[in-house]
Amino acid sequence: MELLIQLYWEFCKIGIFCVGGGYASLPWIQAAVVENYHWLTLTEFVDIFTISQMTPGPIGINAATFTGTKIAGLPGAIVATAGFVTPSFILCLTITYLLRKYGEISGIKGVLNGLRPAVVALICVAGLSFIYLSVWNTETLPTNFYEYDLKGIIVLILALIALYKKISLIPLLFGSGVAGLVLGMIL
Repeated sequence: MELLIQLYWEFCKIGIFCVGGGYASLPWIQAAVVENYHWLTLTEFVDIFTISQMTPGPIGINAATFTGTKIAGLPGAIVATAGFVTPSFILCLTITYLLRKYGEISGIKGVLNGLRPAVVALICVAGLSFIYLSVWNTETLPTNFYEYDLKGIIVLILALIALYKKISLIPLLFGSGVAGLVLGMIL
């Protein structure tokens, strides 16, 4: 029961500060479940986040659900998901009430414009963690840049080319998985 309460509270905190969508929730979830509580390894977390992107629905909610499942089964999934959406639900109700009562508030627009750069920074930091793991098999800045995973570099380059050519997400993820499988069998 204590684990479920911790899980709810952690995802509730993530939901409070997760401004900018599912990708912005990534560093918060990673910090809580990988770094603070050590419920998951970074590799397990990256796998969960990858699956969250491939399944229908919001990425942050999917990540919370899959993480909760990995940590505490079905009750964990329910509790983590509920914790993640509770702050948004309360905030949306509150903002709706305020906007209906007071009309358009210019200060809110200023706050949201100020949050954009911070959200971009959070997403970049999370992306760097994934690059470290996929190319150097480390969770932090590699100490030896010459000991890299060639398969990871090839898949990363192919994925970047696909993004540049504006290939949609599903074919990109499917192609990356196939490339990883083929390269794993060859190299």
